[in-house]
Amino acid sequence: MVSHVTIPAAEVLEALPDWVTLVRAPNPGPMTLDGTNTWLLRAPGGGSIVVDPGPLDEGHLRAVAAHAPVAAIVLTHGHIDHTEGVSRLAELTGAPVYHPPVLDGLDADGVTVEPLPTPGHTMDSVCFVVRYGGEEIVLTGDTILGRGTTVVAWPDGNLGDYLDSLARLAALDGRPALPGHGPALSDAGVAARFYRSHREARLEQVRAAVTAGATDAAEVVARVYADVDRGLWPAAELSVRAQLDFLRRESHPPVDGLSAT
Repeated sequence: MVSHVTIPAAEVLEALPDWVTLVRAPNPGPMTLDGTNTWLLRAPGGGSIVVDPGPLDEGHLRAVAAHAPVAAIVLTHGHIDHTEGVSRLAELTGAPVYHPPVLDGLDADGVTVEPLPTPGHTMDSVCFVVRYGGEEIVLTGDTILGRGTTVVAWPDGNLGDYLDSLARLAALDGRPALPGHGPALSDAGVAARFYRSHREARLEQVRAAVTAGATDAAEVVARVYADVDRGLWPAAELSVRAQLDFLRRESHPPVDGLSAT
């Protein structure tokens, strides 16, 4: 049986590159882990690129703005725990904001940011491949977390898209993954393959639950996530709806006519 994952999907990164700074927002919780990670990318003497300003918390945003000058603010996706502070940070810094998927690419004093569309967690989810001084890292937003697995919440979340995005990230072996929540990981490719394997195994459990008679998402959760804290069942139900939608699209006989709602 696939248990609820609470550990990192790859080894934790021992140290960040010296041109990367983490400012973690004070919004810890079951869905945000230790809080939203706001990443700052900055060449010595250059301007900072801010990835995901986080919540509208004045102290947090001023701590981010202190890394002036800020050249740009970019977002991995539109969820409020990543974006609520955008307008205030732009006001504090005067920096332009790039919402996904508008950004084609960005260069701030030699730090280059290349967007990699990774829909699935949300329709607008984007990862960023960042290069500076011969080093390369991947900002993964909520597509890959530093601990545990992410929610793919139907209908904005799409499991088929998510599996495709993980396959794309699995090709980035050896690049550190800097997630939207939790610790940085040493290898984005390893983490992506772990995530994909876990999702496929969980999908088989959902398929089996439906074959055994589960008729809606809540019943599937009760069968498949029985080992998980019930406080997490509402989030699990969102992912199950995405899984049921995926199975329905595959047109397997056991789920014909089954609704994700």
